Order: sequence, then structure tokens, then C-alpha cells
Amino acid sequence: MSQIPFIQFSPCRLSRSTFPSESESAMTKCEMIEAILTAKIAKGVSWAQIAKAVGLSEVYTTSACLGQNVLNKEEAAKVTALLGLKSDVADALTIIATKGEGALTTPKEPTQYRLQEIIYVYGPTIKELIDEKFGPGIMSAIDFNMSIEKQPDPKGDRVVITMNGKFLPYKKW
Repeated sequence: MSQIPFIQFSPCRLSRSTFPSESESAMTKCEMIEAILTAKIAKGVSWAQIAKAVGLSEVYTTSACLGQNVLNKEEAAKVTALLGLKSDVADALTIIATKGEGALTTPKEPTQYRLQEIIYVYGPTIKELIDEKFGPGIMSAIDFNMSIEKQPDPKGDRVVITMNGKFLPYKKW
């Protein structure tokens, strides 16, 4: 079952001038995303299949294909080979991402809105518990991984999101 994806957080607002090192003939991240999503739907492959071909996690691979992370040349070549895309898509996958550039203040897409709502409601609790268990600091979003799993439940399937980031203590000087 293939669904047409809706991307709320998209680097499509970025123009070619945002990347001055790119030539005018280079593919933008927006064009890359469109090409990948079109090929993914046409081929009927899942993000898990793409991730397996690349050798990275499903979350990271999906994020890179949606313009929010970067792949090296070999990883990008594996994506484009699986999807039957040209080298300009692979080149765009290797351009360093401008993360969150397209994020709106309040997402309209329900899943993204609910995740933001979770941070609004539980963010202070998460911070307090991290401080209490680790001391003053933050969870890294750089030394980080995440998984998304489906947990069957008779009352309705559950979404299990696991975020795992290195603790970074605040530095005193």
C-alpha cells in the first residue's frame, strides 16, 4: 500500500542562491526530494527497503531523502541505484543539509503537530528528568539515533518512538 507523502518540513523554500557553491545546473534539495518521492512511489519500495540498501537506519535514511541529513557518495549511489535515478539526485543527497530551514512555527500536518504538542506538554518534564538523572545539560541531536516501531495492541496499534542521544553536560568556565 503506497501513500502519497505530505512533507511539512521541507527545504523547498531554499533557492539555488542559498547554496552559492552549486552551479546553476545543480539539482536543488526540493527537486531531489520530488525525484526521490516520485521514484519511491513508482517502484513501490518502502523507506525500510531503501535504508537496508544504503546500510543505514530507516529514520536517518528517510531524513536524508527528505533533505534534512546528508549521505556520502557511496550511500547516495545506493539510493539512486535502487530507485533508478540519475547522478544529479545522488549529488544533491551529498550536499550538506540546512536542517529545519523549512519548518513552520506550527505545523499543520497532524502527526508533526502532535509531536510538537508532546514537546510543549512534556518538554519541561523531559528537561527536568534529564537534569535530575544526569545533571545540567542536554541530549545531543548530533550524536543521536531514533527508531520508529509499530506495537500491536488489541485496543489499537501503538507508535513506539525511541530517541537515543548522547548526554552533553553544560560546560563551566
